[in-house]
Amino acid sequence: SHSHHRSPAPRAPAGMSTFGTLFRVSTFGESHGVGVGAIVDGVPPGMKLTEEDIQPQLTRRRPGQSTLTTQRDEADTVTILSGTEAGVTLGTSIGLLVKNKDQRKFDYASTQVAPRPGHADYTYQVKYGVRASSGGGRASARETIGRVAAGAIAEKWLEETYGTKVVAWVSGVQDVDLPEDVAAALEAHPPTRAQVDSDGSLSEYSNCFTDPKGGVYDADTGEKTTVKPEGEGKPAHTRCPDFATAAKMAARMRALRIAHDSTGGIITCVISNAPIGLGEPCFDKLEADLAKAMMSLPATKAFEIGAGFKACRMKGSEHNDRFVEACANEQGGTKVLRCATNNAGGTLGGISTGH
Repeated sequence: SHSHHRSPAPRAPAGMSTFGTLFRVSTFGESHGVGVGAIVDGVPPGMKLTEEDIQPQLTRRRPGQSTLTTQRDEADTVTILSGTEAGVTLGTSIGLLVKNKDQRKFDYASTQVAPRPGHADYTYQVKYGVRASSGGGRASARETIGRVAAGAIAEKWLEETYGTKVVAWVSGVQDVDLPEDVAAALEAHPPTRAQVDSDGSLSEYSNCFTDPKGGVYDADTGEKTTVKPEGEGKPAHTRCPDFATAAKMAARMRALRIAHDSTGGIITCVISNAPIGLGEPCFDKLEADLAKAMMSLPATKAFEIGAGFKACRMKGSEHNDRFVEACANEQGGTKVLRCATNNAGGTLGGISTGH
């Protein structure tokens, strides 16, 4: 008998690594190649921009900073290749490059025998007939370096132009979540990025965790305890800006690390002072673009905005955000309406409300 395997039909080249229209980002590079980076188009001329504006965000992203995350040592130093002169943007394409340092190709030798569960080895091989030999190639989390670098540029322009601030924090790890009242308070009055880093940082000892204010938490449960720390403290960054919850998350991740296992988590992001009028009906609504951007991140499985999935359990009278008195709009001096609640997540009809 003869068996026949039909290969996928040849495909025309397609754009797979570009996002955006007016502000357009194209990322490039494989996880264990020479480097990764981005080409950013649409940055206005005349804005002050150097590597020092971008590097802090890449440093925050870098793995190996904590006992709770992957231990690869990657410096992730960015270089601006084009689009600026004397620290000022020219209005032309900005090229960004981060060279790969920790190229552990031997760590992935087994993937030549069998694809890894939960990774893109199999689908890339079947779709393209070839794949990167190590580290996931374009499916690696290192692809996000280009996004972070480009995001730092966008954030700088938005803050300087509109006073927009973007901050995110970890609100859940496996089944350990911020208490509802704490989560609501953080969303209503978001912390600064520095506060997320400081209030989510613990020290891990052999028998406990400690916070910067002297609190001590059991290493196995994360509950408060009175034991004295033993051994040498190592940084345990959770980026959950609530010490009590951060300790429970750290304890859970410690147990998973000991068991050579892992888990997922939830990130909450708040954008304050967003410009009014962002979003284009019907297929380029703001929340649709945000969803596409977030869902294209490696390993992301869900996205919600405003009340999100909870909206289906609410009455219309509960979910609708009631308009309240008009107030002066810092973005243009005109008066704009505000809402008493924000179940819609700051958009109506796919267009940003400024909420």
